[in-house]
Amino acid sequence: MKRLRQTGLVPAVMYGHGEGTVLLTAPAKEIFKVVEAGSAIVKLSGDASGSAQIKEVQWDAFGDTVLHLDLARIDENEKVEVDVQLQLHGECPGEKDGGVVNLLQKQITILCPANLVPDQLVVEVGEVQLDDTVSASSIVLPAGAELTGNPDDTILTCAEPSTKGASADDDDAAESEGDGEAAASTEGDA
Repeated sequence: MKRLRQTGLVPAVMYGHGEGTVLLTAPAKEIFKVVEAGSAIVKLSGDASGSAQIKEVQWDAFGDTVLHLDLARIDENEKVEVDVQLQLHGECPGEKDGGVVNLLQKQITILCPANLVPDQLVVEVGEVQLDDTVSASSIVLPAGAELTGNPDDTILTCAEPSTKGASADDDDAAESEGDGEAAASTEGDA
């Protein structure tokens, strides 16, 4: 396997749909592009053809080199459950009012026809005001797709920045100053 990787190829295994397991290799640069783009479905050509769902990606210890792929054969017309990355789009008016946009989930899971699986889903923030939230149900899905999780799950918030850490530091400083004053008055009383 090490020699294979040194030649710029990534080993993969493909299985499913009642067919035998097939060992494959693919150019590392192409695999990296597909994985980084968040693609869940790949079209195969060469020794194996058809479509497959990326089931698992094995990375090196540093997380920058793909070592191995597990692929499951799929029929392009069947529905598959996939995690799809979320992409923010637009300017959030709540930010202009001092808010901070917090993306609470970077991806959501959908059940979707294999031939319509998107690389990403867009979360529109152009109308999000200060103290607003965006739920999973507000994300536009491809035709025939459905959320597998709770549609009421909060995906994004726009809220005022937290000042909790700053006030805790200020309280600690005030306590330290108070301790110094008490020590000085105690010494003066003696």
